[in-house]
Amino acid sequence: MTQTDMPHRRRNLLTGEWLLVSPHRAKRPWQGEAAALAALRPPTHEPSCHLCPGNTRAGGEVNPDYAGTFVFANDFPALLGEDGPAQPIQDPFETMPASGEARVICFAPDHGATLARLESSELERVIATWCDLSAELGKRWAHVQLFENKGAMMGASSPHPHGQVWASDFIPELVERENRRQREWFEAKGTVLLSDVAAAELAASERVIEVNAHWLAVVPHWAAWPFETLLVARGDVRRIEDLSVEARAALAEILAQVLRRYDELFDNDMPYSMGWHGAPHGLGDDTAHWRLHAHILPPLLRSATVRKHMVGFELLAETQRDLTPESAAERLRSVVITR
Repeated sequence: MTQTDMPHRRRNLLTGEWLLVSPHRAKRPWQGEAAALAALRPPTHEPSCHLCPGNTRAGGEVNPDYAGTFVFANDFPALLGEDGPAQPIQDPFETMPASGEARVICFAPDHGATLARLESSELERVIATWCDLSAELGKRWAHVQLFENKGAMMGASSPHPHGQVWASDFIPELVERENRRQREWFEAKGTVLLSDVAAAELAASERVIEVNAHWLAVVPHWAAWPFETLLVARGDVRRIEDLSVEARAALAEILAQVLRRYDELFDNDMPYSMGWHGAPHGLGDDTAHWRLHAHILPPLLRSATVRKHMVGFELLAETQRDLTPESAAERLRSVVITR
């Protein structure tokens, strides 16, 4: 075996966690689950869809006949605007109240659209909506989490193109871990962790998928999911609402390219979870260690029907992957975009 075929561990610099890479296992035969292929492109309007313009939602509200993005309060929010009742402390267990608010973001009125299929102007409108929501909710809440779950495989409740925003009075565990690691790096080295990572990735080039003046898209050195992508702002941008007009346009360009590569990879609408991490608003102005970035996490492994499962060793010991990040990046780079 060559060195690249040998098992080894890599550290996620953003979280401090280790993962096991086992490249030789990519050759093993597969007789596990093969999911059904996704249906053909949905119609532009679906009468039974709760998110299409003019339709009635599950909560009884009627959607307006919207033409661009449409944002509304989630009818079934995970967080409520007021704290729940105080919980008695029962040693050794710990609880704490949690409050916040959740909204749904319809990206477009077209039921059959996806972010990858939107025109540049439509995608820029989605980005502007993300920026506006982060700025608005960040005035009241400690953290604003923008995300999209795309596809039934990722648990999306509707195929209509949409995402969500959850704002909370606490900084969630994963974001706090990233905050701590970035702060430690900044205090020890005097540089921004993701700025150093971006420079190293550009120098190595083997994991780079797309790059422009404002953004870098890579399969990160520590990627856990087979075709995971890290999208990093190249300038000193700490929150999404801080993006310049030029950076927003450049984001629309690179995000469309990455998502179209995903769709062409296995000739299907690639499912994924995507979310933005910026400096939590609860930090105030103490954000010099932060760099805005997004994680895109698709579950597919070998084809449109074979996915990666986080089970066994991954659940009980440590994250593990077979396909190396370098191989994944090469496969994404080699995709010829036709859509």
